[in-house]
Amino acid sequence: MTTTTSHASPPAASGSNQPLLEVEDLRVTFGGRKGPQFTAVDGISFSVAPGQTVGLVGESGCGKSVTSLAIMNLLPGRGNKVTGSVRFDGKELLTLGDAAMRDLRGADLAMIFQDPLSSLNPVVPLGVQVSEVLQRHRRMKKPAANKRSEELLGKVGIPDPTRRLNEYPHQLSGGMRQRALIAMALACEPRMLIADEPTTALDVTIQAQILALLKELVEESGTALMMITHDLGVVAGLCDEVNVLYGGRIVERAARHELFATPRHPYTGGLLASIPRLDLPRGGRLNPVKGSVADNIPWDEGCAFAPRCNSVIDVCTQKSPDLAPDEATSDRLLRCHNPLTTDASDSTQEA
Repeated sequence: MTTTTSHASPPAASGSNQPLLEVEDLRVTFGGRKGPQFTAVDGISFSVAPGQTVGLVGESGCGKSVTSLAIMNLLPGRGNKVTGSVRFDGKELLTLGDAAMRDLRGADLAMIFQDPLSSLNPVVPLGVQVSEVLQRHRRMKKPAANKRSEELLGKVGIPDPTRRLNEYPHQLSGGMRQRALIAMALACEPRMLIADEPTTALDVTIQAQILALLKELVEESGTALMMITHDLGVVAGLCDEVNVLYGGRIVERAARHELFATPRHPYTGGLLASIPRLDLPRGGRLNPVKGSVADNIPWDEGCAFAPRCNSVIDVCTQKSPDLAPDEATSDRLLRCHNPLTTDASDSTQEA
């Protein structure tokens, strides 16, 4: 496949307008002065517009959560280096002062964290943790903030919210803690919401309720939503545009329907082939992606996915592919020397 520039513009989403969040050439490197360095996020670029849901998809270790923490300016102060640009409503977040960033977090820019047990304060009642967001950013009085907190807990599906306000995180189940985090993130109706695996600890019924709540927030409030997940079912029901990450780089970007109908990158095809499908014969074996994310080669030497790829050719281990418009479909960006065919029925089999 002939490649061009590595930072092409993404396909435009229908109904999208000026991006609210713009990430350009973001790189996050961990490691000290004396030890080896590891690049977790390797020059990714994407944008999210108001009312748009953009997904970051990939296995654990592909750089999804590190990307979100870099955007929120929540990475540790030492041991890492962040370069590139992250603009929210025109403001550069990577150089924004701590005080200004604290004013922004929770109010206009919020995040649902992946691990509720470590994200909630274990010695502070749940009601205090939810209401302090409203008191801090909406200047609400304590009684009004408590009442709104009770409403939020009920809205995310926590039973008996009045009693839960006085309980501590250890008294709640994992699913309830996750829903409490979601309530905190939605409290101030943020303009931009980053959701890092928001439904991992939830059963399918509550998961559907939470996804419907997020979809309602996007549609009615025009909130820009960045969804980080490895669950392709969540992507299929929520995202407008999908970015598939591997080894810290975007390997495929496409609209949701096009991505599921005709995956072009072998990694995308492998992810889709590894999930159960109702339209396949019963008793058939799943076709998982072989190996693990640790089985890769450096991007500057070739394609990082080459050691796990069933479509690998000689150039894959000799030259790093660029992220460029797909010549076959013209509706996506692709980083691959030997992409899958555009026949959806063959794509997942080849992966």
